Amino acid sequence: MAATATAFMAPHSLAADRDVSGVKVSLSLNLAGKSLELNGAGTRYRGPFKVYTAALYTTQKFSSVPDFHADNGSKRLVLTMLREVDSAEMGRMFINGVQKNIAKNDLTKVLLELPRMGEIFAANKRLFPGEQLVIDWIPAVGMQISVRGKPQGEAFNSPEFFEALMNIWLGKAPADSQLKDALLGKAEPERLSRS
Repeated sequence: MAATATAFMAPHSLAADRDVSGVKVSLSLNLAGKSLELNGAGTRYRGPFKVYTAALYTTQKFSSVPDFHADNGSKRLVLTMLREVDSAEMGRMFINGVQKNIAKNDLTKVLLELPRMGEIFAANKRLFPGEQLVIDWIPAVGMQISVRGKPQGEAFNSPEFFEALMNIWLGKAPADSQLKDALLGKAEPERLSRS
């Protein structure tokens, strides 16, 4: 158990290789002994305002959402804040995103996990520029959420919940369609920062 916690507490920012809206994004990292490569990265906008950068790491490159979900390897999504974000606002965005991208008959599979997500946001009232929220998937362990480099409670065991969370960014009704393309490596490099 201690070794697992140590793996989750590894620094989220390794060698910086790419600039995305002023955030240094590493092209590769290590997660629980597995080497992950940057699948894609981009910036989340709400209107004209930059909210956070997102960087998606996988064991191999995916440009297809079904292929991404079908893969059983380790994965990491790093959200680096670009402005101060109220956790209640982010919690609403997460729940909204899950509801928009899940079939009604599948919603019951993830409903039990949502209160724990709420607890994570309640424990972290605000996220400030430069701070990170990280979502890891490790086979045989589950999904671990970290805020400011600290794991938030026990891992979530439900692969359906992990998929539902990833669909906030990769689903049929993503939070930002240009960010979805960027995470899937489809955006042109100059569009990654929209500078």
